[in-house]
Amino acid sequence: MNDIITTMFNKKFMEELFKPQELYSKKALRTVYDRLAHASIMRLNQASMDKLYDLMTMAFKYQVLLCPRPKDILLVTFNHLDAIKDFICDAPGILNQVDETFRQLIEMYGSLSAGEFQLIRQTLLIFFQDMHIRVSIFLKDKVQNSNGRFVLPISGPVPWGTEVPGLIRMFNCKGDEVKRTEFTTGGNYVTPQREGSFELYGDRVLKLGTNMYSVSRPAETHTSGSSKTLASSAKENIVPNPLAKEELNFLARLLGGLEIKKPGGSETGFRLNLFTTDEEEEQAALTRPEELSYKVVNIEATEEPARRAELERILGDLEVAEPCAESCGKGEDLLALMDGL
Repeated sequence: MNDIITTMFNKKFMEELFKPQELYSKKALRTVYDRLAHASIMRLNQASMDKLYDLMTMAFKYQVLLCPRPKDILLVTFNHLDAIKDFICDAPGILNQVDETFRQLIEMYGSLSAGEFQLIRQTLLIFFQDMHIRVSIFLKDKVQNSNGRFVLPISGPVPWGTEVPGLIRMFNCKGDEVKRTEFTTGGNYVTPQREGSFELYGDRVLKLGTNMYSVSRPAETHTSGSSKTLASSAKENIVPNPLAKEELNFLARLLGGLEIKKPGGSETGFRLNLFTTDEEEEQAALTRPEELSYKVVNIEATEEPARRAELERILGDLEVAEPCAESCGKGEDLLALMDGL
């Protein structure tokens, strides 16, 4: 991890990134991402690299899309850098590289207007607008639809410096308020407690850009009837099926390898029923045409001495005598030959 972060915050690389330039193409971004990921001894195959890149791009798109105000993109970036600093807290040299990048971000973007931040946000969203890759963590949290598009929340804190919607003020030509009208909103909005810190150290308040996997999630949150049925069937599968044992015993009796025991005159075995209930089977038998009736074939699955003797003879012919260990010379067996090389 230290190798990747050192390469990512290399002084020359940062100077090149901070130069005024056109937005990188998707191909150029992917090339830079591959080089950074392979800056250490870690190596990923093509499939893993594709999944990692898709997760990175969709997570950043989600963060940019949900920023309460355009300037909060800078807070998202600061959250990224804060998380990186936690990885390298024991490496002062690399930590200084990250802090220098912090200072450059504050110096370059700290004084931009809201309109300039809106232009940056819109440019980023245009870059990601054709990417609709489904991510499992987003699908589980219900923030992404099955078509890969994100679900925008209609509740929560409003942007800093704005008021909670629900009130319309009317003014006259002199600028005096003459009327107020309230309306019901479709969501539950709240006023943020404070603005996030744009300093080198401080509380960012905004949670976008923090670790998505740090939130504990239940394994399954659905409580529908189908999920309950699946859970109950899973419990039933844990209990051994008595019919399976009877089927194996029946096969053993056919082969003549199991002694038949009939305690108390009860009949062992199993019954094959292709109908849902016995009443349905009886009704089908009554309504069945005579020409479609067939004779019932009874299989005698008892242990007859003649049959058992014949089966023992067949099994005896199938047995292969083990070769004597003393007669096995060097090189006769493949494993022994390989050991001797």
